[in-house]
Formats: sequence, structure tokens, C-alpha cells
Amino acid sequence: MPLMKMKPLRYLALAGALTVSLAGLRAAEPAPKTTKEQVSKWMTEISNWGRWGKDDQKGTLNLITPAKRKQALALVKDGVSVSLAHDIDREKAADSPRPLSAEMTLDGAGHAMDLYTFWYHGSIITHIDALCHYSYEGKLYNGFPRSEITQEKGCPKNGVENQKNGYMTRGILVDLPLLRKVPYLEPGDAITPAEIEAWEKFAGVKISSGDALFLRTGRWVRRARLGPWNVAASAAGFDASMMPWFHKRDIALLGNDAVEDAQPSGVEGVGRPIHQLAIVALGLPLIDVMDLEALAKECEKRHKWEFMLTVAPPPVLGGTGFPVNPIATF
Repeated sequence: MPLMKMKPLRYLALAGALTVSLAGLRAAEPAPKTTKEQVSKWMTEISNWGRWGKDDQKGTLNLITPAKRKQALALVKDGVSVSLAHDIDREKAADSPRPLSAEMTLDGAGHAMDLYTFWYHGSIITHIDALCHYSYEGKLYNGFPRSEITQEKGCPKNGVENQKNGYMTRGILVDLPLLRKVPYLEPGDAITPAEIEAWEKFAGVKISSGDALFLRTGRWVRRARLGPWNVAASAAGFDASMMPWFHKRDIALLGNDAVEDAQPSGVEGVGRPIHQLAIVALGLPLIDVMDLEALAKECEKRHKWEFMLTVAPPPVLGGTGFPVNPIATF
């Protein structure tokens, strides 16, 4: 239920806990600035290479166990579902320089058919990043060579087809505009572990192994009010210092409403440290460019920020990802 409709004692207790957590957050020392050298160390220090065998191509999806799926199923009480995907349109804008194009065919038999062409690895279409999307020093997740990727056949290892069984797990929304009491975060805001842990206290959840963690920055609210901007170059998102925390908590899936990484990244010489470390070192798939506005409203209405998540990526052989429509069910 909304905070203001809670019973007074419960509301005051929650408000007090939030005040304490935010006060502690403000008083905490700022996280040390992450360097390129630190990112390079993390590539081995938090690596999951070999953790599930030398031939593994699923990465952190291995953390979604039968027990985790049962936990997710138990969260469903009302059968209410919410899409976490942004509508795909043909608008050309600052954050959509290569929008969807469609060739429509109308034949004499009454059929309507269309051929789509889209550049989904951008900042306007909700999509999954497969584990062959990023590489480091010529290697993909689990040590597979990037040199084997070809234009003709795509990725022989770590392609999106390895995710064809889909995901069903517990999803957790981190709604930082709600925590900060603002409509949206500003481009460049970098989220650190201290703020995620403050959210855990506020929401009464503990992010744990096998979870899908989604960060709402309010990107779509800001876009509606101020117009589109180049999100690929300027966006709120995760600070690089989040990566050891993600590894420690064993996050299975990560997503947000922009491009995951705070942009600029704040790490000189590394433009997308979250993408690099998550995909290559951890084998952690990313869902970029989610639309979390409807989910945020449903969560706040219920005062419940955990839900059953389902995602089913199309098994394109050798694909670096694909557009997806994640579904939250309460």
C-alpha cells in the first residue's frame, strides 16, 4: 500500500528507518574513484570463469535454481502482470539515431506483413545483451576467443541462443527517485552500494543469489518532460564500484531504464565498466533500456518491490542479444 495509507506506527517506523539510512548515507565517505587499473584487477578478482565448468555459456543464469524459481512463484498472489519493455516506434531522436524501420506488405489475399530492421543495441529499444556482446583483451566470458566471431555466422560461443529456456526468478526493483523523493535522477548520477543498501532497508528486501535487480532512474519521466537526449553519452546508472557488490550478492540478471553504466563512467579509459565486468568477467546478462514506470507505480501501490520475473529471449543462433519484453507478475 502507499506509504501515506499505512497505519501510523508502521509508517513512522519505516520513515524513521529511512531517515537513519539516508543520514548514514550522507555521512559516509565517498567511494574511492575507480581507475582503469582497478577495473583490470576486478576482471580476474571477481571473475566467474570456470565456476560452472570450462564449457559454460550461461554464466550467472546458473544461479537461477529450481529453488529460486519456486521462491519466485510464491510471490504471485493476484495474477497481475506488468510489462517492463519500452514501446518500439519509428521516431528518430537524440537517443534513437537509428530507429526501427518497417517495410509493410499488403497482398490481395488480405494479409498484412512487415519486414523489420532495427539497431537494438542502442538506447531506445529494450533488449538483452548476450555474453558475446563484450570482450576484453580478445576474450569473451569463460575465456572463449573473440576471434572466432564472424559476420557470416555470428558468435559460435556465448550467443543469445544459450538463453532460450528463458528466466523465471525473483525480480527486485530499486526505485531511487522514490528513495530520494525526486521525479528522476539527473544524467551522470552514479549509484554506489551504499545507496542500494539504503534502498534494501527502505523496501524491506534483501537482494540475494539468483535475483534479477532492476534500477529505475526515471529516465522516461525526464524524457517526457524535457525531451530526448543522447543517453548513450549522458545517463544516470551504476557506478563501477557496484561490480564487486554484484559479485558478492550473486546477482543473476541486471537491468535499468538507460544503459546500465553511469555516463560518463567516471573511469578514465573505460567507457562502460559495468558492461565489461558484468558480461565478460561475471557472465552476467544485462537488460538495457527497460521501461520501469508502470512497474514502479504498481510496486508503490502495493508497497512491495519484489515480484516474479519472466523473460524469454528469442534463440537467434550466434546472436549478441535481441529485443525482449520482460514481465513482472504480482
